[in-house]
Amino acid sequence: MPAHPSRRASALGEFFSGVGLLFRGFRIWATAPRLMLLGMIPAAIVGALAIAAVIVLVVNIESIATAATPFAREWNDFAQAATEFAAGLAVLIASFFVIVNTYTTVTLMVGDVFYRMIAAHVDTMHGAPPAHDTQGFWRDLRRGIVEGIRVLLPTVGLAILLLVLGFIPLAGGFIAATAGALMGGWLLVVELSNIPFESRGLHLTARRRVLRAARARSLGLGAATYLVFLIPLGAVFAMPAALAGATLLTRSVLGEDGSPSERGASTTAAEQPPDN
Repeated sequence: MPAHPSRRASALGEFFSGVGLLFRGFRIWATAPRLMLLGMIPAAIVGALAIAAVIVLVVNIESIATAATPFAREWNDFAQAATEFAAGLAVLIASFFVIVNTYTTVTLMVGDVFYRMIAAHVDTMHGAPPAHDTQGFWRDLRRGIVEGIRVLLPTVGLAILLLVLGFIPLAGGFIAATAGALMGGWLLVVELSNIPFESRGLHLTARRRVLRAARARSLGLGAATYLVFLIPLGAVFAMPAALAGATLLTRSVLGEDGSPSERGASTTAAEQPPDN
């Protein structure tokens, strides 16, 4: 049975509400420009490596596409060229998917201290969450690295899926690009929200569960961030804002900006036992 129109409208509204969180994150530049500049430092360092990888990929994409389509060498010129173009586009989409998500994970690891400061600043502006006991810097850092790797691991399988989608005749590139933005956006938002969730004593299993409960809003922030990250140097400038936006999303999905009843419902969802 098709979804009720009001539900579709509600989901669309939630999606664009998530997109708006990224723009609210950019507005943090006005309140803490020095802090946001600090957030750009690790983004620029890791970004230089990511840009180098993209340049190598683009320079060699023609030979990669040719090597990936040996079956088309006996076809006529038009069919061969179209197949190689589709292959090259599919490889680019899948590679950008891996590069963007790897970039985010590594940048958050390198700039952990700076991004915690940004998240704390956002919380201070909107009302700090209840304090929780940390287990020590090194233990928290180790957990963050492990969880980052757990979030990153699915990118390989999903990149292969995007590569396959890219070969669908005519619409393959569009389908793969759209799927990449949504899947990449989801992985991004799960990774970006690590720091604000961890500061509340909530880790990966609880984080995924709470974000799934607000999937459209979470996807809005994630997909918008993913698309901005595809812009040359966009990831460097947007990384601090994306972290600020993820902190705002965390507050939103946990009901910290809502009524006591909303906060209670969100806390109950986060405290449910892990999935089997």
